[in-house]
This record gives sequence, C-alpha cells and structure tokens, in this order.
Amino acid sequence: MRILAINDVSCVGRCSLTVSLPIISACGVECNVLPTALLSTHTGGFDGYTFRDLTGDIPSILAHWKALGLKFDCIYSGYLGSVEQIELVSRIQEAFLTEGGIFVVDPVMGDNGNLYRGFTEEYVEKMRGLCKRADFILPNMTEACYLSELPYPLTTETAKEALQRLGALCPSPILTGVTEKKNIYVYFTDGGEIHSVAHENVEGFFCGAGDVFASAFVGCLARGKNLSESVRLASDFVTAAIRRSAMEVPEKKFGLNFEAEIFPFLKNLNS
Repeated sequence: MRILAINDVSCVGRCSLTVSLPIISACGVECNVLPTALLSTHTGGFDGYTFRDLTGDIPSILAHWKALGLKFDCIYSGYLGSVEQIELVSRIQEAFLTEGGIFVVDPVMGDNGNLYRGFTEEYVEKMRGLCKRADFILPNMTEACYLSELPYPLTTETAKEALQRLGALCPSPILTGVTEKKNIYVYFTDGGEIHSVAHENVEGFFCGAGDVFASAFVGCLARGKNLSESVRLASDFVTAAIRRSAMEVPEKKFGLNFEAEIFPFLKNLNS
C-alpha cells in the first residue's frame, strides 16, 4: 500500500506532514509526501513565523513522478494554501491515483467558526469541488458549516443535517469536533445511516488534533479496516493524546503528545 500525503511542513509544532508521516508509517504502510508550503512553525500561537509557498515546485516534482511511472493506492490531502493548489490536487488525483484507489480530503479551511486568513468564498467553492472527487472527507465543525451552508456552531441535531448535506458532496463524510454538554462527537455516514462516536470533551484548544485524527484514519483504512473501525480507532487515539497532553504539555501550541500514545493505538490497530 503506497500512500501520498499532501500537506504543509511546519518545522516546529506537531501538525500537518510532521504528524502524518510518522503516524501513517507506524501503521505499517508506505507514506510519501508532497509539501504545499514550508513554515518555521505552524500559525496557531506562534508569532513571526516564516512561510514559503511551494506551489512553483510542485509541477517539476509531478513531472519526475510521471517519468518514474509512480501511482498511489491512497491520496490524502490536507492544507492547501490557494485555489491553484486545489486545482493541482485535482490533477494529481486524476494522474496518480490507482484505479480503485482511495482519495481522502481533509478540507482544511478554518476553526472556531472562522476561515483561516487569506481564504475566501471562492476558496470554499473550489474546496466543495475537490470534496466531490473524494471517497472520504474529514471536515471539522467550522469547515462543515461552510461546506453545508449551515450556521455555526452545530448541535448534535444540526450536525446530522450537516452530514446529510455533506453527503451530496461525498459518499462518506466524517464530521469531527461537534461538542455538546460534556461530550465531543464524530459523526459519519456508513451504509446510508448516520453513526457517531463520543468521548468526554477535554477543555482547551489542542493544535494539530485534526491532523492526528486524519492521519490515523488514513492509516487504518490502508491497513484494511472498515469505515466504522477506522473512525473509532482514530477517535480513541486522538482522545488519548489530548488527555495526556492536557496533563503533560504545558505549552499547547507545540501540539499533541501523540508519540506517547502511538503504541496503544498500534496495539488496537493490530488486534
């Protein structure tokens, strides 16, 4: 199983490719990467970070891969910094995904009810188009609201409506981060029915949690787990990492201590 992860590289702060590469590789499958940008740190809580857009480097990388005859059994896209990069990922899916391969889109656009800086309604519309090409999409609550055109925040009831609307974009939407009372939910559609996985909510904002979930989900799919098993395993893993980090990581901007929970995750994956 050969996977391609498309995302940015934040040199400090556990997120994006520095999360995807170790987690997917630990699942026992080959993880290849295509960086969309290079940052000195991620943007959540750090000031003065550097940012280099790598869009101009991507065509020559793809040309080399094409010359090598490379194909990928699964393509997983995360942060895409522009409409141009969204269009590039569409072309990558067409050219490099094996027949019958899996395309997973994490439509990284915003959090806490707002789009990230520099993203526009045009970007949201283009991301809708990319989601229509995907087998699975993994929006958080903010992204689900923009994609489904429902008001933020979602409740456990409106989350189901959002999931139904997202189903018009993708056959298997997975909605993360819906909080109500003391629980946090992941909602997903499987076999035409809506299911959910719930965990006790841990107060606070934990950078990179979505990347940990998405990477674990992709790794589980690649190992042959079905949708329900992959959601449950990824949810249990990220929840354990959040609980540990709440107690052990004083500066949350450095991301989740997922490394300390990866062996229990792999034990569950292999059981």
